[in-house]
Amino acid sequence: MPVSKSMQLLKDDLWKNNPVTVQILGICSTLAVTNIFLNTLIMGLGLTFVTAFSALTISLMRNVIPPRVRMMVQTLVISSYVVIVDISLRAYVPDISRALGPYVGLIITNCIIMGRMEAFASGNKPLLSLWDGVLSGIGYSWVLLVIAFVRELLGFGTVLGIQVMDPLIHGLGYTGGWVQWSFMIMAPGGFFMLALFIWIANSVSGHKLTHSGS
Repeated sequence: MPVSKSMQLLKDDLWKNNPVTVQILGICSTLAVTNIFLNTLIMGLGLTFVTAFSALTISLMRNVIPPRVRMMVQTLVISSYVVIVDISLRAYVPDISRALGPYVGLIITNCIIMGRMEAFASGNKPLLSLWDGVLSGIGYSWVLLVIAFVRELLGFGTVLGIQVMDPLIHGLGYTGGWVQWSFMIMAPGGFFMLALFIWIANSVSGHKLTHSGS
């Protein structure tokens, strides 16, 4: 795996061409699961697993997949790994699995995964494709985790379910309790935080939005 190309992928997938802030992909799950930090973390890990191993599998098969069924094969491979994630969540963290609901299954249609399979894994060697899949998943996940951290903190006053705002404001001498920002745990709060994050990220980097997807 060429070091220069792997480093370029690191920069692109995590920041310069981030799938959420630049390409505006994966927005459905971004809005749906970011009101609870732990749910977001699990979703990010699941998507990273699917993206990484789907990319590896497609790359290994790239020379034997007939062009006319390429998209169908990619979807089948992605679906197989999503089923593994879904079964694992149901078995080991059933509460989180119920909280995520249908959004785990919808990883299959996530534009980030389909985009990387078509644009990268189908034309590059396995290790490089695996690396790209991992970085694409991390690039998606870290944005969601930042948004989830703020939404849970302001919406519930907690981080990972641990109450932090009440002790904080009591330490500052305020005698009342933390007033939850209900707006933050509702869908409009997700839209607001995502838009704010995209605006800040692209203002810092000087990017212009290039694409949109779900």
